[in-house]
Amino acid sequence: MYRVLLPVDHNEERAKQAARDVMGLPRDPEDVEVVALNVEEPYDVGDGTGRVSTEELFDETDYPESVGTVVEMLTDEGFTVDKRRVHGAATEEILSMADEVGADLIAMSGRKRSPSGKVLFGSVTQSVLLDATRPVMVSSQN
Repeated sequence: MYRVLLPVDHNEERAKQAARDVMGLPRDPEDVEVVALNVEEPYDVGDGTGRVSTEELFDETDYPESVGTVVEMLTDEGFTVDKRRVHGAATEEILSMADEVGADLIAMSGRKRSPSGKVLFGSVTQSVLLDATRPVMVSSQN
């Protein structure tokens, strides 16, 4: 079984692009397992009287709609899809999950950029590219 880790944030269009890229892999969908990963980055929320950490509010079952879109697109094409949601720093969680599931490929979709900005990736994408010990496929929105 070929395993693909597919990090999915809240952006619906990037999620769809990433799913289309996975569907374009030269493999039989029945031989591909996709792990759709949503990472909730930590931050603090305050109202002037106190502060609350996202770690206290985090719900591992509260997936954004973009994850549901990816799952539906891929399962409709015959892929096996597992979804996961974790709390932490995106790069570290993506790389950790890739190791945990034994991913053969990390498939990411970058943010839409200006022509000159296409030379650079976003910070998470760039960090994953630099630190991954396995292949990373990155596409950008047109």
